Amino acid sequence: MTISQAFESLGLLPELVRAVAEQGYTEPTPIQTQAIPVVLSGRDLLGAAQTGTGKTAGFTLPLLQRLAPFASKSFSPALHPVRCLILTPTRELAIQVYESVKTYGKHIPLKPFVVYGGVNINPQIQEMRKGVEILVATPGRLLDLVGQKAVDLRTVQILVLDEADRMLDMGFIPDIKRIINMIPGSRQTLLFSATFSDEIRKLSAQFLKDPQTVEVARRNTPAESVTQWAHMVESKRKRELLSHLVKSNNWEQVLVFCKTKHGANRLAYQLERDGINAAAIHGNKSQNARIEALESFKANKVRVLVATDIAARGLDIEALPHVVNFDLPTVAEDYVHRIGRTGRAGMEGEAITIVCAEDRPMFAAVEALIKKKIEIRPVPGFDGTRAASYPDEAPDTRGERGRGRGGRGGERSRPPRGEKRPEARPPREESRAEPRPPREEKRAESRPPRPEPKPAAGDMDFSKPYEPAADARPMEQPDEAPVRKKPSHGVPALFRRKAA
Repeated sequence: MTISQAFESLGLLPELVRAVAEQGYTEPTPIQTQAIPVVLSGRDLLGAAQTGTGKTAGFTLPLLQRLAPFASKSFSPALHPVRCLILTPTRELAIQVYESVKTYGKHIPLKPFVVYGGVNINPQIQEMRKGVEILVATPGRLLDLVGQKAVDLRTVQILVLDEADRMLDMGFIPDIKRIINMIPGSRQTLLFSATFSDEIRKLSAQFLKDPQTVEVARRNTPAESVTQWAHMVESKRKRELLSHLVKSNNWEQVLVFCKTKHGANRLAYQLERDGINAAAIHGNKSQNARIEALESFKANKVRVLVATDIAARGLDIEALPHVVNFDLPTVAEDYVHRIGRTGRAGMEGEAITIVCAEDRPMFAAVEALIKKKIEIRPVPGFDGTRAASYPDEAPDTRGERGRGRGGRGGERSRPPRGEKRPEARPPREESRAEPRPPREEKRAESRPPRPEPKPAAGDMDFSKPYEPAADARPMEQPDEAPVRKKPSHGVPALFRRKAA
């Protein structure tokens, strides 16, 4: 069967089959084979497939065919209303989906466009006023455009939620509900993702009407083309081990995932100091800086790209050979998305996880999710198996010093019942036969009595009763009372003495 026959058997238009053939695809993937007929029939769809198996084309090709009858080469904005809305959780994924729509729909005169935050909104408003039929957007920027009356969602016929498990997560629910309330209820809704928890499936039931579920692989399972293993190491030597792996294995293109934005910046800076060309992308970076770092990485100008989980969704790097989990994600499902950046389109890839003691609980959660034990490979000089063990598996050294844990609060060792505790030191012998004399008596014996002071000649002796001197004379009393002087300032009349 030829390429055209393989895709024509799915009921696709010749224009779409020609676009697919120009991209070099030989046959549809399992998710495409099952999803395309369902979307063409107009039913709601809940699709689950492994990352990198072509699920983007699984909804892009059929929606382009459903909108083809409305295609027009007219420049009138009234003939190009928003007929299809595709929501994505990240800017990178929005750009990737937009490129796929342009690639597969280049032979059909439909007008696609993409909007996302982090850039000036005015050029996006001007483009929307020219008319857009397929709009790819992130929820936040779409609501901004709606608030400025630049987008009218009352004409939407098809709604697509890509990476639906993230889109329907608790942080996106309010925005998604606001957007859905602006869309007609007679729409067709498609949900695609690589992972679906049972809770997410129940929540998605609120937005879909009698959906058909397409699940081509066991849930939360990485692609078989990805080889996975892990290295155990001490926490403080993780960066040193990463530099050693990149240099000793001569890796030229490595995508490294960190848990935080600050950690991604710090790791990229440390790798640069180790002589490895590195760059970081995360949510605090401007959109232009993120695009520049990503393009440099794709062009092999940057050897290591350090990213947060924002890059785990939608990054499509052709033939990416290595993905490293420097930090394990806080949600086990994100592990599948991370390592899904490699081994895409049937190519081989490697996923390496660096594990320290703090990562062991999440590492066990990842193994439980994918239902597979990840191989542990030791690295000479970095054997951290003992350091990366569970905290409760560490050797118990309490009681070797101090009084147990931290020197206090520990348990003291006690002898078995029935035995006497050995005396730590012999009893003190009585070295003095007589009791020690009181301190006051000792002072009195050691010092002579102080002599009584004698008064000097002419001084009064205060130890005797007072006696007047023989030549003392009584004081003379004045005959008249002293004359009272008048005050220099005037006395208020209130206090003047009345005349007799």
